[in-house]
Amino acid sequence: MKTPTGLLRGMSNVSYWADDHDAAVAWYTELLGMEPYFRMPGYVEWRVGDYGHELGLIDARYSPAPVPDAPGGAVLNWHVDDVRVALARLLELGAMMREEIRERGEGFTTAAVVDPFGNVLGVMTNPHYLQVLADATPDGEAARAGH
Repeated sequence: MKTPTGLLRGMSNVSYWADDHDAAVAWYTELLGMEPYFRMPGYVEWRVGDYGHELGLIDARYSPAPVPDAPGGAVLNWHVDDVRVALARLLELGAMMREEIRERGEGFTTAAVVDPFGNVLGVMTNPHYLQVLADATPDGEAARAGH
């Protein structure tokens, strides 16, 4: 395993805000296909993907600053095996298109939606993600292939 260097060691948690927390929990539970592993009033959390990254959902009542009236800010792109399939599922669940599918070259493809609660959710195929996963797992070829 590679020795971590630098200040930022990896994504630890991403938190999305929602005015209707209960509806957002139901939506993300449907999207992710699993119940949150952690719950407390106004906050739930799932462990997502190959590395168990934390996706938190916070009731907007607890926002430390006014919630913007338009989606914006940084976009976290979640690695997916197929951007088209992921985008279709997100739209089917009621997300709104923010950025159409873009082929960025060399196996990188992105798209982004706004979830029904105003959060930007990016999806991406990323060969670098698969290489890091392959290097970190005993069955590197299967990881590189996205399996």
